Parts: sequence; C-alpha cells; structure tokens
Amino acid sequence: MTEGSRNYAIVTAAYWGFTLTDGALRMLVLLHFFRLGYSPFTLAFLFVLYEAAGIAANLIGGWLAARYGITRMLAVGLTTQIAGFLLLSGLSPDWTAAASVTWVVMAQGICGVAKDLTKTASKSAIKVAEATAKAEDAEGRLFRWVAWFTGSKNAMKGIGFFLGGLLLEALGFRGALWAMAAMLALILLGVVTSLPAMLGKAKASKTARELFAKNRAVNLLALARVALFGARDVWFVVGVPVFLYASGWTFTMVGTFLALWTIGYGVVQAAAPAFVKRSSDGLSAEVPAARMWSLALAIVPVAIAAVLASAAGLPADMVLVVGLCVFGFAFAVNSSVHSYLILAYAGSEKSAEDVGFYYAANALGRFAGTLLSGLLYQVGGIYACLIGSALMLAACFLATLALPGRGTFVTARG
Repeated sequence: MTEGSRNYAIVTAAYWGFTLTDGALRMLVLLHFFRLGYSPFTLAFLFVLYEAAGIAANLIGGWLAARYGITRMLAVGLTTQIAGFLLLSGLSPDWTAAASVTWVVMAQGICGVAKDLTKTASKSAIKVAEATAKAEDAEGRLFRWVAWFTGSKNAMKGIGFFLGGLLLEALGFRGALWAMAAMLALILLGVVTSLPAMLGKAKASKTARELFAKNRAVNLLALARVALFGARDVWFVVGVPVFLYASGWTFTMVGTFLALWTIGYGVVQAAAPAFVKRSSDGLSAEVPAARMWSLALAIVPVAIAAVLASAAGLPADMVLVVGLCVFGFAFAVNSSVHSYLILAYAGSEKSAEDVGFYYAANALGRFAGTLLSGLLYQVGGIYACLIGSALMLAACFLATLALPGRGTFVTARG
C-alpha cells in the first residue's frame, strides 16, 4: 500500500467513526425532544446553529488546514465534537423549556463546528492523498476515491440514525452521549498517532480577499450546492419524520426507515462512477452528467406532490416512502458528482481552502433547508416542503448550466 492510499484509508476510517456518532446525535435530539412535545418548527430551530456554525467552520477550517495541516484540523474537529457531547449531556430535565432549547442550540452549534471542521479536513485529505499516490488513471481514481468516501460516510450516517434510537432506548439521553464521547476519544488517539502531523500543509491565503477569490467554476458549483442540499433538507429534516409519525409510524419505524434510506443513499453515492460516463480531461462528460441528474432530480418532488394530491386510495405514507427512495437515488448521484467536481476544480496549492469554501456553501444550504423544513411543514404540511424542494432544485439546475467543461480541468487545478 502506498503512503497516499494508507493516509486515505486512515482518514476514511476516522471519518466513519465521526459520522456514526453525528448521525446518532441527530436522531437522539430529534426523537428525545419530539417525545417531550416540541413543535416541528422548534425541532428545526434546535438544529439551526448546528447548520449555521458550519458556514464559518468550513471557511476557517479550510484556511487552517492549509496553514497548520490536515491532521491537526482532524484532531481539533474530533475534540470539539467530544466537548459538544459533554456539554449536551449537562442538560437538566428541571430547566424551563426556553433554557433547555438555548442549551441544546449552543451544544448543537459546537457539534456543527466540529462536523464541518472534520469534513473539510477529511475531504481535503483525499486530494492530498490522491496526489501522493501518483498512479496512472489519476482522475479516474480521484472520482472513485471521492465517491467511495462520500458514499461510505453516508452509509455510516444511516447506521448512526439507527444507533441513536438504540442508544436512546438502552442508555438514555445522557448515557448515550457519554458512550459516543468515549468512542470519539479512541478515534482521536488513532488519528494523532497514525497520520503525518503536517499532512496537507500548504501556503495559506494572507487576506480575506485572497481567501474568497475563487475561480468561476468553484463559485458556480458552490451556488449549486447551496440549492441542492437545501432541497434535500427542506423536507427531509423535519417534514418526513414528522409526517410519517403523524401517519401512525412509531419512533422505531421512523428511525429504521431513515437509517435504511441513508445507508442506501450512501451505497448509491459510492457506486456513482458506474452511472456517470468518464472523460479523459475529467470534465467534458462529468459536467453534462451533473446537469442531467440535476434536472431529473428536480422532477421528483413535483411528481410526489402530484401523486399525493390526486391518488385517492393510495396510502400517503407509502407514496412518500417510494418517492423518497427515487429522490434518494438521483440525489446520491448528484451529490457524488458535485463532490468530485469540487476537487477537480480546486486549485492544487490551496485545495483545502477551495474545499472549505464549497462546503461552507453546503452548510448554508443545509441551514436554509433545515429552517424551512420546520416552517413550511407547520404552514403547509408536506406539500409546502415538496414545492420548496422543487424550486431549490430548479435553481441548482440553472447553476450547473453555467459550469465550465471541456479544456478547463488543468487550468482550474492551478
């Protein structure tokens, strides 16, 4: 195994562990507070700072990873997540609702910072590791590595959803958080003892203007990412689980379905290279694929809403489940192609900063989608969430139409 392949394997394994606990955390918070009687909008509000914090965390994390190395930023992200878990475990049932919500939002904000610091460092490590490996078919390997990393991570997140419900039942809210903090402490030890301390260290931007001076391709892809992930979370975060629960599903059924959906979504992401034609320059086939899959995805929520509105006699929960599975397949391919394209477009000297900028846009999309998920569901139910998703996906498609393609790969990489 080459050094690059070894580093890639270590980073992937560490991020698996992190994502497992991150998925469990979301289900812990959602189910625990829904059981306590919180409204859909309040549930969404619990995650607002978690998502908003990621915007700054990605930008700063990319700059810090370039300046101080990826290994150090991975360690910082894991340590911050442990701190967030311990803070959240201090929540007292004797507090007022306002105090409890404030405490949870603060703790979730810390966990949001941790997640995006860790994600930016991990995704940046892929480009560094791929460059170190220096095998033939470099660009083909880059797509495969990105697809496998992203897909396997999301499969782990799905398992985390199931784990969150299981831990909540077995250990309770506080015990589950302590168990996950202990698991992350072991992963942190493995990272600092296994990876080169200066992995990915490069010349960082010296001014904010330089940090935000991205090439046109990165800017357009970031815009598409905002819309793409907003379109997912606008109905997935609050709308889907609350709708299914209101349709008679139990917490266990909801958690299991979301876990299986996310695992399947991750499997499709990992297999995405099989659904996308490859090109020698790394862009001329991949960019049209991003456009085609974005357009196909935009049709899905419209179709689901139409079937729900017109199909008398069909169980609404089953219509939503089938529709969500179709949506998940197309979304997984879209996400995987985008994750590849950002590394293809990223400048070679400051790839961590470009990746951080891109995932700041990702966090902005999640933030908007999360907030709108609770708001739209409370105002107009699942139909409003689906319409919001379709509008965002239309914006994503329009942004991909302007993406540069053939002949820009080499210059985009700097």
